[in-house]
Amino acid sequence: MGSRWQRVLAEAGRFLAVGGVATLVALIIFNGLVHGFNTAHRAPLADHVIWAYVIANTVGMAISYRGSRNWAFRDRPPRHADGGRTAYVVINVATMALPIGCLAISRNALGLDDPISDNISANVIGLFLGLIARFYLFRTVVFRRPPHLPHLPVPHLPHPGDEHEVSETTGSSTHAPARRPVP
Repeated sequence: MGSRWQRVLAEAGRFLAVGGVATLVALIIFNGLVHGFNTAHRAPLADHVIWAYVIANTVGMAISYRGSRNWAFRDRPPRHADGGRTAYVVINVATMALPIGCLAISRNALGLDDPISDNISANVIGLFLGLIARFYLFRTVVFRRPPHLPHLPVPHLPHPGDEHEVSETTGSSTHAPARRPVP
């Protein structure tokens, strides 16, 4: 396997580990807000499942950014003045529409509102779709690798004592005709 694929697989593994931690945190918050923690009291956002998902995943997004910046894509320097935070948030908000859409279809079109249906629609199907989109977009937009420029020509610099020195007063060559600069 080539070094490029090894690097991609290593980044993907770290990305999945960071995402796993962020998802676990978001999953706990989401289920606590929508379904409660097996208490006799009504869950705080039982009737507002989409808001609960957004709140839970905003916390997960903050965890994910830190883990991605400091570990998953640690060898990719920031390419934006804000370290990529704005692009990261925009991508996360845009891709959050995928699991929210799955959750809305499950709840509104199919009439499924139990914890298992909510978690399968949002946190399995929707999460998988969002994960693929985010990995691609984070690698290509937020945490881009600097370009590799191995074929740039090295300019020729004159050595001290070279007979083709340029006169300071006239700007012309003292011993030989002027050379064209190397492109």
